[in-house]
Amino acid sequence: MIPPHGGKLINRVLEPERKKEVLKKIDSLPSITLDSDLISDVENIATGVYSPLEGFLNQADFESVLSQMRLRSDLPWTIPIVLDVDRETADRLKPGQEVALMAEGRQPVALLTVEDRYTYDKEKFSLRVYGTTDPKHPGVARVLQMKEVLLGGRVDLIDLLPTPYDRYRLSPRETRILFKEKGWKTVVGFQTRNTPHLGHEYVQKTALTFTDGLFINPVIGRKKKGDFKDEVILASYEELIRHYYLKEKAVMAVLKMEMRYAGPREAIHHAIIRKNFGCTHIIIGRDHAGVGNYYHPYAAQEIFEEFPDLGIVPLFFKSFFFCKKCNSIENEKTCPHDPSEHIQFSGTKIRDLLVKGEIPPPELMRPEVAKIILSFENPFND
Repeated sequence: MIPPHGGKLINRVLEPERKKEVLKKIDSLPSITLDSDLISDVENIATGVYSPLEGFLNQADFESVLSQMRLRSDLPWTIPIVLDVDRETADRLKPGQEVALMAEGRQPVALLTVEDRYTYDKEKFSLRVYGTTDPKHPGVARVLQMKEVLLGGRVDLIDLLPTPYDRYRLSPRETRILFKEKGWKTVVGFQTRNTPHLGHEYVQKTALTFTDGLFINPVIGRKKKGDFKDEVILASYEELIRHYYLKEKAVMAVLKMEMRYAGPREAIHHAIIRKNFGCTHIIIGRDHAGVGNYYHPYAAQEIFEEFPDLGIVPLFFKSFFFCKKCNSIENEKTCPHDPSEHIQFSGTKIRDLLVKGEIPPPELMRPEVAKIILSFENPFND
């Protein structure tokens, strides 16, 4: 099976005996309360989703990721995984000190061993990662809300927090066992934050024709206003898989993580994560992880040229459409007909129809999927 990023699948989940020891002293330690996105990052570090990271980035790795898109070890890494705190909190902490990381309500999540504390330039962070300092970009807006100091250090997870979607949750260790049991030597990963339309099904099944299995991996967590709600995404994919996929060839598990909308950099990040899950290939479509007009349509594909050592094969899909004349999904290389015969896979158009309570035409979305979406009173994030 494909090795994890960096060669070792990280596991920083505390064993039962060590967990008891930590819980005995947790109330005597300084503590930091995390929001749901930071909790997801801690869980992803500890369970190997973010291998080879064992904690939040120290300053040297942070600066290297910003400027080189690599860790100091020269391993590809494009998105800073960081813990922000205010100056007052940072001033109370010293390297080597243990800190309790808590959820709201004082529920213990993890133990942080502080290795580094440092300030950073929010404008530089935004420009390097998102390619813009425009506060309307959701990723930039997130950076601007961050506190002034970053803490670096290893984390040890006490417990995964329960979610409504735990039955869809698999760690990289578990997916690797699953893929092996299924006899899949090649696995293509599909990243999504949307409900599926026929275009998504087309690229997934096309990729599946030359791999052994398909791993559908929706992002569950904070997304921008107007995106589909998590429960809608999962229910619609369940319906699609039930009716239109071979059960032995497709599996779905969630990725608990915020969307950063970092376009090209996030495409590399998504590829690394799926490599850790055991995928040998990943689908990278037009405007992958993009938002608005901040990135040109194929920037997320072109960036892969800078990472020949990534260790996972990207599968690039250009623009495609439904041709009424061909009566099938085509692209510019295969269809001889006039553009007036083409129906574009427009997420905005599909969304507008669903908002009106209308089922999109079958050339765009499976009716079963549309009906599932419309069964929700409000399928979109407010």
